[in-house]
Amino acid sequence: MIGDGEAETASLATAWHSNKFLDPITDGAVLPILHLNGYKISNPTVLARIEHEELDHFFRGCGWNPLFVEGDDPETMHELMASTLEKAIEDIREIQKNAREQNDTTRPRWPMIVLRSPKGWTGPQVVDGLQIEGTFRAHQVPLLVDIEHPDHVALLESWMKSYKAEELFDEKGRLMPELAELAPKGNRRMGANPHANGGILLRNLIMPDFRLHAVTVPSPGAVNGQDTLVLGKFLRDIAKLNQKNFRVFGPDETLSNLLGAVFEVTNRQWDAREVANDEFLAPAGRVLDSMLSENQCEGWLEGYLLTGRHGLFNSYEAFIRIIDSMFSQHAKWLKVCLELPWRRKISSLNYLLASHVWQQDHNGFTHQDPGFLDHVINKKADIVRVYLPADANCLLSVFDHCLRSRNYVNVVVAGKHALPQWLTIEEAVVHCTEGIGIWQWASNDQEGEPDVVMGCCGDTPTLEILAAVSILREHLPDLKIRVINVVDLMKLQSASEHPHGLSELDYDALFTKDKHIIFGFHGYSSLVHRLTYRRTNRNLHVRGYKEEGTITTAFDMRVQNDLDRFHLVQDVVDRLPHLGSKGAYLKQEMKDMLIKHKNYIDEHGEDLPEIRNWKWGQHKSQQRTTSTKQPAVNQR
Repeated sequence: MIGDGEAETASLATAWHSNKFLDPITDGAVLPILHLNGYKISNPTVLARIEHEELDHFFRGCGWNPLFVEGDDPETMHELMASTLEKAIEDIREIQKNAREQNDTTRPRWPMIVLRSPKGWTGPQVVDGLQIEGTFRAHQVPLLVDIEHPDHVALLESWMKSYKAEELFDEKGRLMPELAELAPKGNRRMGANPHANGGILLRNLIMPDFRLHAVTVPSPGAVNGQDTLVLGKFLRDIAKLNQKNFRVFGPDETLSNLLGAVFEVTNRQWDAREVANDEFLAPAGRVLDSMLSENQCEGWLEGYLLTGRHGLFNSYEAFIRIIDSMFSQHAKWLKVCLELPWRRKISSLNYLLASHVWQQDHNGFTHQDPGFLDHVINKKADIVRVYLPADANCLLSVFDHCLRSRNYVNVVVAGKHALPQWLTIEEAVVHCTEGIGIWQWASNDQEGEPDVVMGCCGDTPTLEILAAVSILREHLPDLKIRVINVVDLMKLQSASEHPHGLSELDYDALFTKDKHIIFGFHGYSSLVHRLTYRRTNRNLHVRGYKEEGTITTAFDMRVQNDLDRFHLVQDVVDRLPHLGSKGAYLKQEMKDMLIKHKNYIDEHGEDLPEIRNWKWGQHKSQQRTTSTKQPAVNQR
């Protein structure tokens, strides 16, 4: 049932095209009912004010067969609605019968109903001399009954009595037996329909071993890899094993986000016309990404999850913001469901945000917005989870966890471009299970207190923090540095605020109570400050995205936002005055390198060779000499 006001929103105005993705052979059916009562809060609705012929042509143009139920006499309308519903259901059954028995893949014209009735139908006609029924005023409180309007009590009484409750209920307030008999029985009842409580129908995914797709990492940073490309093969195996209850959704970005391996085992569902050179289109498939509408994809996925299935939404990071409000409503719904014992848990809403802010080779400034993370963490702590894996093996571990989870919203941010790979698969499993930890192989403070803590969260900040550490350890070998990587963003928040948050004791053990923390973050720096505002150590200096960028080199994007290794080294020097002249000389060298970088990219259009070819461990001070085992903290 679609109200004519809501029908004007992006989500529902787009949804009329869903019939191009509905296979009558393998899928069920939907019977949309557009309720035209003419008004929104104080304005008329568009579809109610166009001519009947235009309205009919509009829906036929969208591929539907509209059936009209129009009038204002209740008894006549009840009979007309019943007969129209019966015809619509007969049409749906005939469409399915023909498609399934004749293997007819021709896209049918599914029925839909346009119900036109007065706004405020059967309510008060006139109040205080103003027309109510059939006007926008019926959208608000039609009849105000309070101490200032005592004369409205009689109007309210007349209105309520017009429904003749004495004919519906006995003297004890129970529904008349002959009327109760008309209601459906068992699961046919609307409230008992298992599809309305999808957790009843939910079945666990058959999960392949994600370790089979692990990147071999002989030593930290020794090899490069494309994180989402690796994930795509894992998703391919999931799709192959779960042909009935797993789908991948996205606004035409599955290939761009390097998840194309899924097309080795399934297709894009597409029931419109096909032409030569189309790729991966079929009447039935496990991928729904052929419509460039984040609203549509979000709506499809939410409906899929609510009816007991599993899926994920892959999107460019910047454009997931289009469905901010849709995410919010789903998160609120999950929060309330946790308070209802009869409401079964459903599969989590999983977002994969790729093509992210830090590498936009040809899209530029318009495609740079990591702000979805800021929006998500405002929701209830027992609902939202945010993960920023540092490499492909971490991404595999995180997504295996997310797809197994229930009643959460999981947001995972990952890159698609080739970047250094840091952890073996077993190291990644330990690190991601803990969510945060010291990377001992990158640190040199094992024998005492660190002089500075270098933190990072996200693939690109991790790269630049480690590159900065390598410079510091080469030029200032006596400087004691602790490197901390964060996968689970909510670890930064206090345990009193989020179930994943670190206790004060654990946080202080990692970050110390008073040492300077230089933190490289994937998104807006203010988010880290918000999450850590209760922590003891106030010496936190965050570098993140600050709305600078264009179509430029990958490293220059970091330079423009002060997240590059040269700026990070300067940050350390500025916070540690005891470095004296050694620090001054190093800071000058970093400034010189920034000028060298600018001149080089202007001339050559690519990053400096020492940037492109940099690897961890090039200097003996960075060789792995200690165990990679990390101190245990709260697990996810």
